[in-house]
Amino acid sequence: MENHMRKFFVLFTLIISTCLVAGDNTDKTFIHALYTKTQLNHASYKLLRELTAQYPRRLAGSPGADGAVQWARRTMQQLGFDRVYLQEIKVPHWERGEAEACYVVFPDNHREKLSVLALGRSVPTPGGELLAPLYVAHDVDDIKKADPEAVKGRIVFFNAAFPDTFLQTMHGYGRAVQKRVWGPSEAARKGAVAVIIRSVTTAHDDAPHTGTLVYAGDAPKVPAAALGYLSADRLYEYWKRNKNIKVSLRINSRIFPDKTSYNVIGELTGRKHPEQIIAIGGHLDAWDVGEGAQDDGAGIVHSIGALALLKQAGYQPQNTIRAVCFMNEENGLRGGKAYARIAKEKKEKHIVAIESDAGGFTPRGFGYSGPEAGLKQLNEWLPLFPPFTIQAIRPSGGGADIGPLHKAMSTPVMSLIPDNQRYFDFHHSHKDVFSAVNRRELELGTASVAALLYLIDQYGLNNGVKHSASHP
Repeated sequence: MENHMRKFFVLFTLIISTCLVAGDNTDKTFIHALYTKTQLNHASYKLLRELTAQYPRRLAGSPGADGAVQWARRTMQQLGFDRVYLQEIKVPHWERGEAEACYVVFPDNHREKLSVLALGRSVPTPGGELLAPLYVAHDVDDIKKADPEAVKGRIVFFNAAFPDTFLQTMHGYGRAVQKRVWGPSEAARKGAVAVIIRSVTTAHDDAPHTGTLVYAGDAPKVPAAALGYLSADRLYEYWKRNKNIKVSLRINSRIFPDKTSYNVIGELTGRKHPEQIIAIGGHLDAWDVGEGAQDDGAGIVHSIGALALLKQAGYQPQNTIRAVCFMNEENGLRGGKAYARIAKEKKEKHIVAIESDAGGFTPRGFGYSGPEAGLKQLNEWLPLFPPFTIQAIRPSGGGADIGPLHKAMSTPVMSLIPDNQRYFDFHHSHKDVFSAVNRRELELGTASVAALLYLIDQYGLNNGVKHSASHP
């Protein structure tokens, strides 16, 4: 097997060298060779195994996040990137503490345990256990219409399920997540003492899914947690039968002063236009449950792996290609905001910024937000990708971490779009682990990103940034 791999690497290098000399007609051969290489060396999959095994819980401010920063810097240095450096930021520091607990309490004081996780940023329950009657609301719009007298002193239960009518689950998530993000403050305005939600997930099991909430400045901060889907079903059924049930909730979270952390950046320096940047990134932080494999370990190894793949091919970019490991996407976006601020201060010229933050599933396309001419050009490249991989370039792309750059500098932004039907089965839960990632699918994502970086570097993006299109 080792001899076979050595022979393939020699063949791969010869193919790449021939493509780079021959010119435009060999782009397809070059790109297909990239895909083949990833399926034989499994480099991104190995990186993901390392990251998730060594630093499985990487919430900003935690020891896991600190270790992951050093891992990312060390990895890119070992891969021989031309420049690797840290970008200092301040991040929030929230800890879950001892395991939370939630029970439905019947009038005869019998208790039944429910599966629960505190929401990120939640304050603790005062005095340990909080026991209160229930108020059931469907979603945020429902609680806004509620009579404050009916809500006062109760725990609000947002029971809305993930909407199955959206074929693109990301669109369904955008609607379903409102109760998690804004629900606690809206309920608090009506007098609620705590909030529990049906987890934002497509899975019908009992694994709870966490995620951040946002406390409004004009509302009391109340404890908030998410129930597993089946636990939410049980609670709702009990409440329908007996409106006198109560809920016991215990959250042991703590909030500490902000900590210093870092974005981690690695670059392949452009030989013609080093001042022009093509950026690809994901977020290094992950929730304190599971291993952060799909969200967003996959995006991190897509980014690092794509640059490594091009470097191993002997490709010398015309523009600087940059991999960015953003910190604090999950509960603050401070890494993305700092990156945009520093880019604006330095007057950096980004041709495009790309984000991978939708898991390591089979790549289906890219999203794009920018000048229409760029979208037209991207679609002209679709035939260069292997069948059954990148099938569409859709308008409206980007991501949480590159959104601030798009807003501050009107930088065109793109996002990798994997098949997302199963993504929210794992998202923000104990189930987001390395063993749930398919090796072939993950590597197809790395190859797709590398191919896109190559094409944009070779031919530009019709976005007003100067470019000299030519093969080495």
